[in-house]
Amino acid sequence: DGADTISAVNRQARSLLDLPQGGVGDSLAKVAPEFVAIAQRADAVGEAEEEVDLARGKETHRLRVRASRSEGGLVLTFDDITRLVSAQRNAAWRDVARRIAHEIKNPLTPIQLSAERIRRKYRKEIVSDLETFDRCTDTIIRQVGDIGRMVDEFSAFARMPSPKFETLDAIEMLRQ
Repeated sequence: DGADTISAVNRQARSLLDLPQGGVGDSLAKVAPEFVAIAQRADAVGEAEEEVDLARGKETHRLRVRASRSEGGLVLTFDDITRLVSAQRNAAWRDVARRIAHEIKNPLTPIQLSAERIRRKYRKEIVSDLETFDRCTDTIIRQVGDIGRMVDEFSAFARMPSPKFETLDAIEMLRQ
């Protein structure tokens, strides 16, 4: 209402705000202090929208809150976008992983090919310390292979998982 006293709460709002039975008749500041600043902006300009982290109990939800001021009071609507934000963050990390893997993997093939060429071309010419030469070129080739496998595992993170096909009961899925 006009005094920021709650006059109606729907079931989902009651659940998100952790209001077992209450809410109606309480002040907005008591029920959802996180929304007060948005309500004040709506007082000033008529409407306001903001994303808010709402911590209740052990859970924290990311909400997109909209406030609209009218003659009768304030209407607050909010959507739980926690999963959306998490999905966006995961997609960003996958993209970073893919790019890093690509940038690391690009120089590995020329390094390995160069080490193999050096071994083939100069191995016959080494007379003083062939064992060290072989050990060093083998180390380069082995380490490049190890880095390549590590990068492959890292870039696997960036790919979508392979689908797992199975027969399911559509009616049971809908029921669940």
